Amino acid sequence: MSKLSIAAQQNRLAQIMERMVASYDEASPKIHHLDRMPLPSREDAAAIMKALEEVIYPGYYSAGGVTHHAIIYRVQERVGWLFEHLCDQITKGLHHMKHLDGESCHAPDQTAEDCAYTFLEKLPEVRRLLAKDIQAAYDGDPAAHCIDEIILSYPAVSAITAYRVAHELHRLDVPLLPRMLTELAHSRTGIDINPGAQVGESFFIDHGTGVVIGETTVIGNNVKLYQGVTLGALSFPKDEKGRLIRGEKRHPTIEDNVVIYAGTTILGGDTTIGEGSVIGGNVWLTESVPPGSRVIQTEAKPRLLAPNEELQEV
Repeated sequence: MSKLSIAAQQNRLAQIMERMVASYDEASPKIHHLDRMPLPSREDAAAIMKALEEVIYPGYYSAGGVTHHAIIYRVQERVGWLFEHLCDQITKGLHHMKHLDGESCHAPDQTAEDCAYTFLEKLPEVRRLLAKDIQAAYDGDPAAHCIDEIILSYPAVSAITAYRVAHELHRLDVPLLPRMLTELAHSRTGIDINPGAQVGESFFIDHGTGVVIGETTVIGNNVKLYQGVTLGALSFPKDEKGRLIRGEKRHPTIEDNVVIYAGTTILGGDTTIGEGSVIGGNVWLTESVPPGSRVIQTEAKPRLLAPNEELQEV
C-alpha cells in the first residue's frame, strides 16, 4: 500500500477538520457549548470534592498527620479555597441556566456568594449526619474492624459523602454542580444516588455496587441497603406534546428501620415500604407493603410472609 504524499495527507486532514467543524451546527440537538460563558468544570468539581473530604474527615485524606493544634490553620486554608472555587463554579452554573431561560447573562456573583456561604455553614451538620452513617456501617457490618477502616475503604462512605454535600447544594438550587459531584462518586463506587433524593439519618449501603437511588426517593432513618438495589421510577408521565413531565414524585418511599437485600427493585412514586419491613433479595415490587412486612421472592412472584414467619438470610 503506497503512502500518501505530504500534500495529500494535509488535504485529507483539512477535509476531516472541515467536516468536523460543520458537524457542530448540523447535529440536533446541539451538543456544543460555543460562544458562551464556560460551564462548571469536571476537574474543579473533583477538586472541590477532595477538599470537602479533607475538611469533613481531617487526618484521613492528607499525606501527613494532623494535630488539633494545627487543624484550625488547615481548615482556614481549605474553607477559603472552597469558598473561592464554589463561587466560581456556582456562578458558571447560574449563568448557564439564565442562558437556557433566555434571561440576561449578567453575572449573578452575589447569589453565588450567598450559596457558597450558606453551603459552608451547613458542613458541621453534614458531618453530624455522616458520623451517624459511619456508625450505622460499623454497627451493621460484622466484617468492619474499626471506624477508620470504614472511612478509608468503604465505597458507600464516598458515595454517601458526595450525596450529603450535593444534596445541600441541590437544596440551594445550585445547578449542575450537585449532579456532577454525585456522578463523580458514581463513577468511582458504582453507587448512584441522585442529589435530589431525601435520605434520613444512619443510612448504610453494604457492599454497594449497582445501587441506584432516584431523584424523588424518600428514605427514612436507620435504613440499610445491599448491593444491586434499585429505587426507581415505574413510568415516566408525559404531557400532551409527548414531553417528559419533570418534578413529580416518581420514586418510592422507604420508611424507617427498613432492610432491603441484594438485587431488589422497588419502583413507583406511590410505592411505600412500611416501617420496620425486610425485603428479601431479587424481589420486584411496584406496590406498597405495610409496616413490619417480610417479603421474599418465590419462583412465581414475591410473597408476603406471615407475621411470625422468619426471613432466611443468605
